[in-house]
Amino acid sequence: MEILEAFDLTRCAHSAAKLAGCDEKTVSRYVALRDAGLDPVARTRRSRAVDEFVEKIEELVEKSSGKVRADVVHQRLVAMGFTGTDRSTRRAVAEAKQAWRAGNRRAYRPWVPEPGMWLQFDWGEGPRIGGRRTQLFCAWLSWSRFRVVLPAWDQTLPTLIACVDATLRILGGAPTYLLTDNPKTVTVDRIAGVPVRHPDVVALGRHYGCKVETCQPFDPESKGGAEHTVKIAKADLVPTTANLASAYASFAELADACFDWRERINARPHRETKAAPVDRLATERAVLHALPTEPHTTALGEERLVDDDQTIRFSSVRYSTPPGHVGTRVWCRVVGDELVITGMTSTGLTEIARHALSTPGNPRIDDEHYPNHPGGNEPRPPRVRPRSEAEVAFCGIGEGAHRWLIEASATGAQRIRSKMARAVELATILGAEKVDTALGLAAMAGRFGDTDLAAILDHLALSGAPSDVVYADETHSAQPGTSGWEGFGA
Repeated sequence: MEILEAFDLTRCAHSAAKLAGCDEKTVSRYVALRDAGLDPVARTRRSRAVDEFVEKIEELVEKSSGKVRADVVHQRLVAMGFTGTDRSTRRAVAEAKQAWRAGNRRAYRPWVPEPGMWLQFDWGEGPRIGGRRTQLFCAWLSWSRFRVVLPAWDQTLPTLIACVDATLRILGGAPTYLLTDNPKTVTVDRIAGVPVRHPDVVALGRHYGCKVETCQPFDPESKGGAEHTVKIAKADLVPTTANLASAYASFAELADACFDWRERINARPHRETKAAPVDRLATERAVLHALPTEPHTTALGEERLVDDDQTIRFSSVRYSTPPGHVGTRVWCRVVGDELVITGMTSTGLTEIARHALSTPGNPRIDDEHYPNHPGGNEPRPPRVRPRSEAEVAFCGIGEGAHRWLIEASATGAQRIRSKMARAVELATILGAEKVDTALGLAAMAGRFGDTDLAAILDHLALSGAPSDVVYADETHSAQPGTSGWEGFGA
């Protein structure tokens, strides 16, 4: 600019060069470029060896829709007589791809959803539990931006129907359209580009008053809300080195984590709407369709009634169910070598149990389904239930008194009632805590004699708590040994 200003002032290249401190040929060149309407600062590119092959490069880029690799193009050019390096080819291919993308860039129209219109859902791979893969069902209600994530073991049609039912009941209504991609559980075939719906999915839509729609094949951007929900859910729920999340010990822990994630993610304001999705959902519920009372159970399997012992019978085999389902209907289906039991919960249809298939005479009973019952077939210890005043006074000493009574009764000890009365007297004098400790030690050591309790109390008072307890049974002896007699008579 100083050179051009000096020339405009003097109208002489020689004088302008002296003022600007440069050569007069430089002044003449910049002036000529300005007069020709060119940018004086722009540098003209020198000719390259690859310039005569540019048309071929553009042809290959166009033919491959901008996906051809530069090394493949370089091999073609070498065969055509190109003598340059692969570096020149890479630069030329990069320029051709950039120009192709500029002319073929996909244009997006902003999508403005209507309340109660669209619900998008998709699957994502979840964390492994005990070395077994899990799946995350991710749904996104478009207008309110409300997200739901449910864990599952598989992506079968019954599981899909159960997850859709649970999602709709969490939302409190059904939208007009359900949008997903094209798995075999939704689209069984495509004829001339027209998707053929699975009949059970069509029945699902009719049951809830929705229409199931699918996006274009290999075009996940047409359901970007569900795709983004999968991305966020996997980033937060799947343990990685990035989020430092710990592994899940059970499926129930993963379900609790999904619930906490849903509560947290829907309570914070959305970037687009500047409002919490849970608040917008309260508004959108007014235009959602009412849900039927009964869930859609066409593809969930065979119906069974849970007996009083929390079991159902399937193929003459008993399988246990969790608490809270006695007298209710559940649905059973076989998935591989497992039996899946689905039941109604407060959030809709949910998988409540899964057992390995068994044969008649070999029931599958999960001890976790009976938290108030000891597992196995071992003898159960008797329950201490005091009735008389003396029994209540003795059992009130503490847990050690309970153990002493159970062990003394099992060994056939004599005069138990009188020893109980003596223990109550000692507890009144010395304190219930000391006597309870002594009774517990007596039960562990098997000492139920008339003076054993007083002896243990004296020992505790003089020596403190013992480091170990020796059980006096038939195999125990106080004999120090016979090694001293080894040399006798030798």
